[in-house]
Amino acid sequence: MEALASPGRFRYIRSVTEILFYHLQSRSLDAVLPQLVEKSLEKSWRVVIQGATRERLAALDERLWTYDEASFLPHATDEDGDPAAHPVLLTTGSGNPNGASVRFLVEGAPVPQDAQSYARIVLIFDGNDPEAVEVARASWRDVKASGVEATYWRQNDAGRWEKQG
Repeated sequence: MEALASPGRFRYIRSVTEILFYHLQSRSLDAVLPQLVEKSLEKSWRVVIQGATRERLAALDERLWTYDEASFLPHATDEDGDPAAHPVLLTTGSGNPNGASVRFLVEGAPVPQDAQSYARIVLIFDGNDPEAVEVARASWRDVKASGVEATYWRQNDAGRWEKQG
């Protein structure tokens, strides 16, 4: 997993509306990401989902097609061509080729250089993975030290998100 934190890493993101840290505990990324994407689309936000590996993106791509028979999440990967045409784009890259308002970072994907162009950045990390927790903690410290607004969300026993602190 690539480390997100390094000294001064977040100094360039002062105009981001907010950075949210989502701590997975009782449900998996595969279970929660489709719902978070749906909520983003309901707000008319375009979405980028950034992962660290093509294998993980392929699994998420499949999951977004099959997670609910009653729902449809229009999406593509950056390898499918014409990224600007897709409201939801999966990528390992750091750009914003579809003009997204929200960026979901999974698998320890780093905050992009153009972070200020998003309304929201959501770092999702697995609370059952000690390395992912340490990377998220380091990122939290860097974000808070930079003066950027950050919020921490944790799943309750029912799997719902609760803002902490």
